Amino acid sequence: MRDFAGKVAVVTGGASGIGCALAGRLAAAGTRLVLADVDRDALAATADRLRAVGADVLAVPTDVTDPADVDRLSSAATERFGRVHLLVNNAGVGLKGAAWELSQADWEWVMGVCFWGVLHGLRSFLPGMVAHGEDGHVVNTSSMMGLGAAPMGAPYQSAKQAVTALSETLYFDLADRAPQIGVTLLCPGYVDTRIAEGGRHRPDRFGGPQLVAAASTQPAPTAPPASARPVPPEQIADLALAAVRDGRFYALADWDVWRPLVAARFDAILHGAAEPVAVRLP
Repeated sequence: MRDFAGKVAVVTGGASGIGCALAGRLAAAGTRLVLADVDRDALAATADRLRAVGADVLAVPTDVTDPADVDRLSSAATERFGRVHLLVNNAGVGLKGAAWELSQADWEWVMGVCFWGVLHGLRSFLPGMVAHGEDGHVVNTSSMMGLGAAPMGAPYQSAKQAVTALSETLYFDLADRAPQIGVTLLCPGYVDTRIAEGGRHRPDRFGGPQLVAAASTQPAPTAPPASARPVPPEQIADLALAAVRDGRFYALADWDVWRPLVAARFDAILHGAAEPVAVRLP
């Protein structure tokens, strides 16, 4: 997909952060948008802001942990626009804690949003994308933690590594069955988003709203290198869309910072090291 004008894009987690930035970039490119988010007020505000600059936007409040809700999102998108070309499974939450101390509800919430939300999106939208036969693309938001691990973030990191494996497998499956649909694995690092406050919209069945700490990365050091400071979400949106245009699978942020950390982790694997390497900034 090299041209986004006139195409239809679905973005989950579209009311803020990376999803909102992607929506803005796509709107500027003439894309018709279906935005989904569990935060109804922020979703409405984002949609109104984009409509004010001429974008064609359908906003659908959606809990991506609920497959029926994602099916309703797919039906709404099809009813409004007919077909979908770009699917961005971006919704994400995180929390910190030792794996054995976090509750069942903690695990189910983070895995529900970060992993099952991606899978629900694929199952709801890909049949239609394959059937209509036009060029398309899937972007799944993982994380640099989808390529490694560090202390105190087991649910988030487990979910993101599952998204990495799912996306790699999806690439091969689509190459065989529907080669007109590309796949990009988006791996942000430090990004200036509100993921640390994701618990404010935690559904009641997962324990209800609460303020939690993000597990996407460890707290920044007192004086991190400039390249490790949180980047604006628009920078990640540009990275993702460039990868879509170029047909690239891996879209890795802050690569100059993360490359040696990821390399050290895989080197430890290849050499059968006695202990794992934490993928985190010093």
